[in-house]
Amino acid sequence: IISTLLSFTLSFIYLHYSKLPDSFDNSIRDLFFKIRGEIPNTNKVIIIDIDDKSIKYLGQWPWSRNIIATIIQNLTNSGIGIIGFDVVFAEKDSSSPHNILEKLNISKENIKNKNIENYDLILSKVLTQSPTILGYQFELEDGVDISKNEPKVPAIIIEKNKQIGSKYLIQAKGSILNTETLQNNAYSSGFFNNLPDDSGIIRSVPLIIEYNNTIFPSLALELLRVASQSQKIYINYNEEGVNNIQVSDFIIPTDRHGRLLVNFRGKEQNFQYVSALDIYNKSFKTEDIEGKIALIGTSAAGLLDLRATPFESIYPGVEVHANVIDNILANDYIYKASFADGVNIAIIFFLSFFLIFIFIKTAFILYLPIYAFSSYITMYIIYKVLFTYGLVINIFFPIITITLSLICGLLYIYFFKIKQEEAIKKKFASKVSQNVMDNLLKNVDNNEFQAMEKEITIFFSDIRSFTNISEKMGDAKKLISYLNNYMEPMSNIITKYEGTIDKYIGDAIMAYWNAPASINNHADKAVQASLEQLSSLKKLNEQLKVNHMPLIDIGIGLNTGVAVVGEMGSLQRSDYTVIGDTINLGSRLESLCKYYGSTLNISNFTKNKLKDEYVFRYLDLVTVKGKEEAIEIWQVHSSGKANNELQKELDLYHKAINLYKKADFKEALIIFYNLDNSLQKTNTNIYKIYINRCKELIKSNNKDINIIYSHESK
Repeated sequence: IISTLLSFTLSFIYLHYSKLPDSFDNSIRDLFFKIRGEIPNTNKVIIIDIDDKSIKYLGQWPWSRNIIATIIQNLTNSGIGIIGFDVVFAEKDSSSPHNILEKLNISKENIKNKNIENYDLILSKVLTQSPTILGYQFELEDGVDISKNEPKVPAIIIEKNKQIGSKYLIQAKGSILNTETLQNNAYSSGFFNNLPDDSGIIRSVPLIIEYNNTIFPSLALELLRVASQSQKIYINYNEEGVNNIQVSDFIIPTDRHGRLLVNFRGKEQNFQYVSALDIYNKSFKTEDIEGKIALIGTSAAGLLDLRATPFESIYPGVEVHANVIDNILANDYIYKASFADGVNIAIIFFLSFFLIFIFIKTAFILYLPIYAFSSYITMYIIYKVLFTYGLVINIFFPIITITLSLICGLLYIYFFKIKQEEAIKKKFASKVSQNVMDNLLKNVDNNEFQAMEKEITIFFSDIRSFTNISEKMGDAKKLISYLNNYMEPMSNIITKYEGTIDKYIGDAIMAYWNAPASINNHADKAVQASLEQLSSLKKLNEQLKVNHMPLIDIGIGLNTGVAVVGEMGSLQRSDYTVIGDTINLGSRLESLCKYYGSTLNISNFTKNKLKDEYVFRYLDLVTVKGKEEAIEIWQVHSSGKANNELQKELDLYHKAINLYKKADFKEALIIFYNLDNSLQKTNTNIYKIYINRCKELIKSNNKDINIIYSHESK
């Protein structure tokens, strides 16, 4: 539910307010560029730089048009592929002798007769003989004095699948064109507008702009169109706007407004720069420029054509166009695909469901590492997708999804898990040890508390003749204090061995092992706890004797088997407990301690589960009330090995038991008599029991003897 709500909320915000986090996305993507570092370009684009060295030698900008003509002529003679100007010649050359004389009111006829040079005409003539594309600029804001002239472009613009009446392209309000003489003599021209985003950084460049209902190509796009000898430019639309632009074999993915996201190759000077002065003086290698696309622009700070890019805050504007051309030539784009929205929403849903599931299933101490790791992996995948496949994936929404998933996990801990743990602590704090409690809290979500069948070892203990003790005590407060002095150490021993105390039934204790938490070797731990209780009871009786208080004698019964465990009771009052035949048999084993003269009885089911070494005495093969299956009852004397006297007694006893099982009652009777008369005997009842049974069986002279003893009473 939490994941669904979070996913739909973030998806709604993404679809309707996706522009809000653009600044965050752009900043992180800029960082990605810096992490990636510089990459090589195609080496097909060079920049003819109007640099400080050229300005110092050739004079301040703008230079006389004859200088520009010389540079173009030298490039053309050296086999340049095509030339593009990242400058505009919007006015006549004021340094031209022709124009100077005109200002001095010299008649045009005299100027013509004296063959006075006209630098604009010189440049125009060179333009007609060279592969040059001029640049111009569109005015994108309304103004009083802006020109409304339109450039002439020989390209044929074809729009496909455009919705009627839709306006997706950037709309120009005016233009700053080259002089008519230059514009008409150049083969073509393209605009060189570079539009920074709201943060002042250039990340995308428009390839087309609409002006007076006519579409015009950028300088980079027009250079490629002319270089590829294509007449047509296709603009392909989808329902969101421009999908891509096609020129010859180049299919260029753009945003809906016809802008190309620039895959910058690196910092300034990533492309080959050739000083304009070197071209002017012919001090360059022909092979450096032959067949290449040359962009004429400036890196000089004083000419104010510097921009901010993801790599640098000061970056020559002409190199932005070089990156655009190189992206297209290398078919190496970064773009937001038409299916990007679906991908971004899928990422939101995946991260939300996966991380919230992980957080609510994980310990709190791992939250921060999981958050850091998932953020890193997500950013790394987005980074790899950007530079391997060129796909722009939203960065903000995955990160905010991870962050909100963490917050949801924290809220889950606070409002649900902590309360759940408090309920568990309240229910089990007095029933189990701290180790078991810690294990329960670690596995709080592992269905440990649901009703289920599970193998357990059940424990029952009871004080012998407690009714007589309570009568002797007389005072109720003294009786409770007396009983608590016994219950406290016995309970501590149970929890010490990872047992769970189920309840106190008057003077009796009911406990079990292997629930709710799973315990290794639970049968051994139950036996060890029982033996330690009997040892502790001896010390307690010594204190009671000193205080002239009644001594305590107990019997313990253990049984191992499958029981139903879980929360049981009503809605108003319930408890975690165990039920089943396994529990009933455990209770019967405890009550039979008095009959057999033992203090710790276990069933053969428990004995078969024990892995440690103990001193056992076989007691009987019996059926108890309510069960038809015969069980063996064993007495546990101690852990480890028996001393010599006890071992001799047990060996002799078990020899008599074997004779008894073989129906050799006379021989068995002799041994039982000898054991009963021994001063070192360790059981006061068992020998008399078997002496009486042997006598009765010998007297009955019954051939169909059943040695299974039936206990009908509880």
